[in-house]
Amino acid sequence: MASETAGAGAITASAPVSGARQFWRRLRTQRAALVAATVVALLVLIALGAPLLALIEGQDPNTYHPHLIDSARGGVPVGAFGGAGGEHWLGVEPQTGRDLFTRLVYGARVSLGVALAATVVQVFIGVTVGIAAGLGNRWVDQVLSRATDVIVALPLMILALALMAIVPSGFPRPVLVALVIGLVAWGGTAKIVRAQTITLKERDFVAAARLSGWPTWQIARRELLPSLAAPVITYASLLVPTNVTVEAALSFLGVGVKPPTPSWGQMLTAADVWYQAAPQYLLLPAGTLFVTVLALTVLGDGVRTALDPRAASRLRIGTGRKREAGA
Repeated sequence: MASETAGAGAITASAPVSGARQFWRRLRTQRAALVAATVVALLVLIALGAPLLALIEGQDPNTYHPHLIDSARGGVPVGAFGGAGGEHWLGVEPQTGRDLFTRLVYGARVSLGVALAATVVQVFIGVTVGIAAGLGNRWVDQVLSRATDVIVALPLMILALALMAIVPSGFPRPVLVALVIGLVAWGGTAKIVRAQTITLKERDFVAAARLSGWPTWQIARRELLPSLAAPVITYASLLVPTNVTVEAALSFLGVGVKPPTPSWGQMLTAADVWYQAAPQYLLLPAGTLFVTVLALTVLGDGVRTALDPRAASRLRIGTGRKREAGA
């Protein structure tokens, strides 16, 4: 009985941990990724809690405060640090007097929401086209691959500007920006998914599914999608910071989110002439955008390393060698 219990304990101890636990264990070894994840989680909480934060401060992102503006100096905020104080934590905007803190936190909702929505659209279209090209016959693969090449070759910003110009102004602008970014930037995802699909369809489990008479859509859903999850999640985590930058660039060019809806890119557009008279008006949205993109990029790289067993193995081997050299 004791030997059977010991044997059962040995089997339990040697059982492989789940994929989620392995991912978390690998991610915890990367301190930079954990710090970046904390920053991203804080930004998401700030974006979701923007109305509550505005209520705590007692301000509104679109309310003008002309009495806080020095008209004799060209519209510069009254007081030090742009009028920062107990009522306006980060000061107010030049010329308008709108509260900077509430506009920053509401701008986080727009920037992060547009970036995440655009990433979802990119991943959906890219995965669909990539799997169809990888599993289809030669003609389907050729047509979809050439269409993907055209999308990849087209300049993202120019195509986005063209699409934004022809859409009626009554269409919700954040939704439009997310759709445009997703529709013109899915080519990279499709190429990655197609290459992985071509490799996976030669595996035995896919061949067995085909011999069993499964339809193509069922093979893709039950056999390919679970195997494609890791590379797709890795690439999607790196798309989010890119989309944040693209949204800011479109708003900076004046074709993105329109006033009075706050956006970091829109704030940068209005602040480009105030970098000397009111530098905080430029530094606050620029610094927030920089921290967001940096945190998302570091987190995406950490996710890539945690999902790629070969990268994780190289990380452990390199760490072990450093420890041996130090000893």
